[in-house]
Amino acid sequence: MMKRFCVVLIGMVLLAGCSKSDSLNPFEPGVPPPTSTVPRPSSIGIVGDTSDVTTTTKSGIVIMGGGTDVDAAFQWMIARSGGGDVVIIRATGTDAYNPYVKNLGTVNSVETLKIDSRKLADDDGVARIIRNAEMLFIAGGDQSDYTGYWKGTKVMAAINYLLKEKKVPVGGTSAGAAILGNYYYSGERGSVTSAEALANPYIQSITIGKDDFLQTPFLQNVITDQHFSQRTREGRTAVFLGRIMKDWAKTPNAIAVDERTAVCIDENGMAEVLGTNKAFFLKTNTGKTPELLNINQPVTWNNDGKAINASVIAASGGGRFNLKTFEPVNTIGLESYWWSVVAGNMVIVTQ
Repeated sequence: MMKRFCVVLIGMVLLAGCSKSDSLNPFEPGVPPPTSTVPRPSSIGIVGDTSDVTTTTKSGIVIMGGGTDVDAAFQWMIARSGGGDVVIIRATGTDAYNPYVKNLGTVNSVETLKIDSRKLADDDGVARIIRNAEMLFIAGGDQSDYTGYWKGTKVMAAINYLLKEKKVPVGGTSAGAAILGNYYYSGERGSVTSAEALANPYIQSITIGKDDFLQTPFLQNVITDQHFSQRTREGRTAVFLGRIMKDWAKTPNAIAVDERTAVCIDENGMAEVLGTNKAFFLKTNTGKTPELLNINQPVTWNNDGKAINASVIAASGGGRFNLKTFEPVNTIGLESYWWSVVAGNMVIVTQ
């Protein structure tokens, strides 16, 4: 009888030593079991449900000019995501976008991927997370990181899948917006100012890529620029356009965006401007090529003072711009100018 009593007592002691929290995860006492066993390479943070969802999406492109983010532009993208999974990609920085985006609307999750090597950019798991997204946003930073790490990799293919096949909203700010056009200023040899570009259009720091990165709808004949008025970038964007015309015999356009401002392009190529400042839609003409665009010589691109047609639209005023025709749809908030360059100096006159 005594022996039986001892066995029962030992069993009761053992049971008493097993708390409720211990039973949650036998491998890590006190820690709940993971909700997902799917590996998430390059992830630096996720909020929301880690399980993948499928929602009905609408394509859309957002070109954001940097500085303070435009809440309304993110809400525009969230609405087009159908409340699915949002992925933020970057090469530097933190997961600060996660709570910001999550608080702007209803989404299943927001996750930030820090893709800072070609090894990560060619990782199947990283590409899978991007391909499963219903909304993608490319953070600011240094666009030379994005071209250096991502170009020609599975990450590039995944972004283009979202743009061309899955057709979800995709946006970027600052450096993230710089790579959205088919033509792009890569910045791989440092930045360039307007004064430097106008004085020498073939200065080493002007590096322009084309046809080898992102395939964004309605931006296949476009180069973008950001922080536009705030950093006086009119001259360098004019030089970018002139270089594309001379070097590749193309007739390109540009979309340049001020800080705290975003251009939102819907599935039909109709653009609206949200935020607080202005967006610039710059159109060239095949018959109006630069008169003087040579190494170590100041630029002249005059054409009787009508080298570049500039349509400038104020944010949140109801103005619309058609990317298919590259013409304004209405005159709400619209200012029209002719841009030209004479002996390295910008000349801007009202039409």
